[in-house]
Amino acid sequence: MKDLIPPRITDARYLEAYATAVRQEVGASALETLWETFAAQEELSSVRFAFQASAVYSSNIEGNTMDLNGFLRSKQRGGPHPKAREEAEIEALIDAYGFARRRVPSEPNALEAHRLLSRELLGETERGRYRTGRMFVYDRRGILYAAVEAEHVPGLMQRFFADLTALRRRALRMEEAFYHAALLHLVFVHIHPFEDGNGRMARLLEKWFLASHLGGPAWKVPSEEYYWLHRPAYYEALRLGPTYYDLDYDQCLPFLLLLPKALAAALESSG
Repeated sequence: MKDLIPPRITDARYLEAYATAVRQEVGASALETLWETFAAQEELSSVRFAFQASAVYSSNIEGNTMDLNGFLRSKQRGGPHPKAREEAEIEALIDAYGFARRRVPSEPNALEAHRLLSRELLGETERGRYRTGRMFVYDRRGILYAAVEAEHVPGLMQRFFADLTALRRRALRMEEAFYHAALLHLVFVHIHPFEDGNGRMARLLEKWFLASHLGGPAWKVPSEEYYWLHRPAYYEALRLGPTYYDLDYDQCLPFLLLLPKALAAALESSG
């Protein structure tokens, strides 16, 4: 197995180009300015609502058809309805966000978060456990991506979380925190360690890592909504190769830029 496919989440080889691209494409003189404005606006807003929105849009990316208004109306009405299963999927993901908010990002905690979010997706023996079989990503045309073999997953994830812990203990600059949060999202998706729930878990981990550096307002960054609204760009940016062994991370900047773009879009919509 090639050592750096994908790169380690501590890899900073693209950081300089990323910082330049953020200034050029997001239109911010400094990511710190965007963050300070956003954090001040979100200080008094509801984290519960943020988790509901995050869970709805993250689920929508995976094919759930219940929109945010429908979910909120359903919670107010109560009782059985045609989309009860989809609502339960969203509630499970909300529980995972709530769990993560009270914990540090680590391998045991991530496995528990996956166990929570996948309760409507997988059987008990697969929840919170790495997959044991091959994993392919499909669309209507056939196989889009072949993930790494299952026997490599535990070692890759052990390294992933060791690197995440090392990053969490460092004092990262703002652009570094955003860069590594997006990079770990991308790397996690390419490993695809679970039978189901990989995308939901990757988006949760991205925000979990960001919050571990920037505090509570990071949970309110509407990244899942941005990815849903810009899903063609999101899907395309994820595709760096047809198999795990063909990934070209030299093409990763479009994906890494989506997170600061989500922050900038949130400020623009609120302004």
